[in-house]
Parts: sequence; structure tokens; C-alpha cells
Amino acid sequence: MTLRVALIGYGFMGAAHSVGWRQAPRVFDLADSVELAVIAGRNEEAVAKAAAQWGWAEHATDWREVIARDDIDLVDIVTPGDSHAEIAIAALEAGKHVLCEKPLANSVEEAEAMAAAAERAAEKGVRAMVGFTYRRVPAVSLLQDLISRGTIGEVRQVRAAYRQDWLVDPSVPLGWRLRREHAGSGALGDIGAHIVDLTQFVTGSPVTRVSGTVETIVAQRPVLGERSGFAGSSTGELGDVTVDDAAIFTGRLGNGALVSFEATRFATGRKNALTIEVSGSQGALAFDLERLNELRYCDRNAPGELQGFTTILVTEPEHPYVSAWWPPGHMLGYEHGFSHQVVDFVTAIAHGTELDPTFADGLAVQRVLAAVEASSANDSAWVAVEAAEPARV
Repeated sequence: MTLRVALIGYGFMGAAHSVGWRQAPRVFDLADSVELAVIAGRNEEAVAKAAAQWGWAEHATDWREVIARDDIDLVDIVTPGDSHAEIAIAALEAGKHVLCEKPLANSVEEAEAMAAAAERAAEKGVRAMVGFTYRRVPAVSLLQDLISRGTIGEVRQVRAAYRQDWLVDPSVPLGWRLRREHAGSGALGDIGAHIVDLTQFVTGSPVTRVSGTVETIVAQRPVLGERSGFAGSSTGELGDVTVDDAAIFTGRLGNGALVSFEATRFATGRKNALTIEVSGSQGALAFDLERLNELRYCDRNAPGELQGFTTILVTEPEHPYVSAWWPPGHMLGYEHGFSHQVVDFVTAIAHGTELDPTFADGLAVQRVLAAVEASSANDSAWVAVEAAEPARV
């Protein structure tokens, strides 16, 4: 069978997803073949350029027409968050498999509607997955495997942070990521969603309550003229920033473990520093995205002279995903997680195997984010996170 894919959106994430769709069938032995059928976006010139650059057979400017096509099997959504719900629900109702970038939506209500639509579609064999791609970094997958095996014993504490610095300069223009009506939230939803998902994924335990603060550090920025990547040129006018620049919060997991979270786009000198460290009764594990081929491990039962963290180079064929790539010691990069995402999604579709992260997982993250905002609005009071199960509608 051939899966004909439509990509809705063409910016930074459009490029990353395109690389994944192109690479995966060439490196992995997929159960189904993949065809890059059409890429859609509102700007005719820009989407045509993206189609030519990334190898899509066609381009279009109306996603509704794309979803209505009988020759499209799977819809991949990489648009800003304000359109996720509308596009995903329409695609699922049209019988298309859906991959949707994180965060799943801009609100709990939208995420609930999406999760319910995915649940209905699943009854007809239609699959839906949310793109928390860092789960597919081999070192992160190994970290999760080791915790689930009990390698570090009982999880007692987690420290998770995602720090960037691309907004430190107050002259960076007011792009869509800085406007609530498009992005839903700022650092909290954009990068905080990743560390919430990773924490729940690697520990296997949900965040049940949170206490936190979100902060807008630069309240006004130049209005965006022509966009380029995350920034662009300014019109010379100023506009209000309506999302957070930084979010710091603590949480409790379902097993009682304490978690500290930090999501900021104001960490001077930090480019894409996602870190997670899990401390257990028998040891600890630590991962740093800026050293993504490495996992650090501490064995508390080792002799005294061997105590401390050692570094595992996650490039052996026994490690998750790695056997399809290069000889041991030859590094993988940021883009490889998107190929692994394609492999897992196509495999689940072809064989009906377990799929994650589901839209229900995305909803669970959305509920944590909403609880953090509620806590910040109430002097950082502790707020319980809603149960993760979506209501059927």
C-alpha cells in the first residue's frame, strides 16, 4: 500500500517534517510506501517554493480542497496552533490519518474536541498522532526504556528545562508566536509542552498538580512586516506581546515525585537547551538535547570510586532506531527524530500496532499547561490537573 501524504503548512516545521517524510522510506524498511503528494499554504509563491525545495509533487493554497481529495490518505499539520483543531477534525472526519504538531491545540476545549474526534475515527481504523518528536531521539527512547526496566529504581525527583534566547533582543519583531490569538501561549506552550510531555513519557506517570508563574518580560515589540524564520523585518510600529516569555513551575507526579519545570525564551546564551534529569532510588539518568547522542547514567550501587555520572554514547545498533543509520560512533542530528516519527506512524497504520503519543496524550499536556496558567493567575497557588481522559461527544 502507498500512503499519499498532504502537508498543511510550510515554514520551519514544514521543512523538518518534509525531511522526515523523504528520509524515512529511504533508510527504513517501511511496511507501506510513502508518497509526498501535496503541500498546502496560503501564500502561493512561498508554498510553491517549498514544494520544489522539499520534493512535494504538488502545491495548493486551500487545505479544505486538499482534505476533500480521495487520493490523500494522511494529513500532516504544521500550521500555527489556532488552526490545528479545525484542520485535524475535518481531516479525521474525512477518513484521513492525522499527524499534528505540538502543542495539540491552543486551549483545553479545542484539544478535547480533537481527542474526541480521534477516538471516533479510531473506531473506523483511522489513526491520529501528535508530534512530540523528542520522544524519538534515540537517547530519550533509551532513557524511557531504562526507567521502565527499573534501572534507577523508584523515581523520586525530576528536573526538566527548555531554555532558548531568541527573544532576548527587544527589537525582535512581533511574530505570530508572540500573539495569543495565534499561538495560545508563549514559552509555556511552545517549549514547555515538550518538557511536560517528556516528563510524563519517560516516568510513565502523569503530572497531577502544579504551582507556577508565567511572565512577559518584554511587553511590546516592533510589529512584523516581512517574516523570515522565527523573526523578520519590522514595520516600525510597536504592538503588545500577548503571551508569556518565560514559565517556571513545580509539579507532582502521580507517584508523588516532585518535578521542577522551566520554559524560557530569555535564557541568554542558550540556543536550544532542552534538559531532563530523573533521580531515582537506585540511580539517575540525564539528557541534554544539545548533546543529543549522549545519555548520562549514575549507578548508586557502583563502588565508591566509580560513583558519579558516566556518559553512554547512544550510537550502537542495540539502541532505539540506530541500527538503520550509520556505524557505531557516527552521530545523528535534530532532523532524525522526524524520520523516526514517520517510521512509528506508518508502522502503526500498517499493522494496527500501539501508537503514541495520541491526541489523548496531547490533551493531557494541554491540561497541565492550562493548570500552570491558572496557578500563575492565582498567586502561584497549587492547581490540580484535570483527568486526562477525553469526554466522548
